[in-house]
Parts: sequence; structure tokens; C-alpha cells
Amino acid sequence: VQLQASGGGLVQSGGSLRLSCVSSARTFGRDDMAWFRQAPGKEREFVAVVAGTVRTTYYADSVKGRFTISRDDAKNTVYLQMNSLKREDTAIYYCATDPRGNYYIPRNWNVWGQGTQVTVSS
Repeated sequence: VQLQASGGGLVQSGGSLRLSCVSSARTFGRDDMAWFRQAPGKEREFVAVVAGTVRTTYYADSVKGRFTISRDDAKNTVYLQMNSLKREDTAIYYCATDPRGNYYIPRNWNVWGQGTQVTVSS
């Protein structure tokens, strides 16, 4: 399985961006899909996840109410709509699939996209 993330860029504080991640998996409609991010000098952290079957979503407290994860099974794509962006949202954003265990722990996810840079300026 390969994941291809895109949509990052430079945006002013308070602005919006939408990230996309296209999966090559034939099982996409049943796959759990997540977004993580990693800021310079920091560990990779969980952002959001959407389950493959029941479509439940979970968010990190830091993005709740501002970010929305969604998916389009016809396009094998998961999205991350990011609104009201803050400087502290600056990071490389990664999509991931194929979890084994706790969703919130990066090492539990087995397939990763290449990352897309999001930079929020003041």
C-alpha cells in the first residue's frame, strides 16, 4: 500500500488549508486512516483518525473544533480540513494506515505517506 499526501503550504494565522491523502489500497473503504504531524525538534503526534467501517472520528485536543477529517471512498482519499490555523500547527503532516493497537501512538501505524509541510505565519 502506498499513501500520497498533498495540500500543504504557507498560510497566515487564522487561515485554512485542506490536506489530501490518496491510498493505493483496494481495501480503502475498510481501512482506518489517520493524520499525524511532526514539528521541528518534536516527536510525531496524533492529529485525527477516521475508522474504516463505523466511520468514527477522533481528534487531538489541540485541534478539536478546528480540524475535520473526512474520506471519499470513491476516490480512495482521506482529507484533513484545517481551519483557524495557529503558528503552533506548523509541522510536517503525515497520513497513515494499517494500525495495530492504540490509534494515538505513531509506532502502531504500519504504512505512512511521505508528508506535506504546513507552515503558519503570524
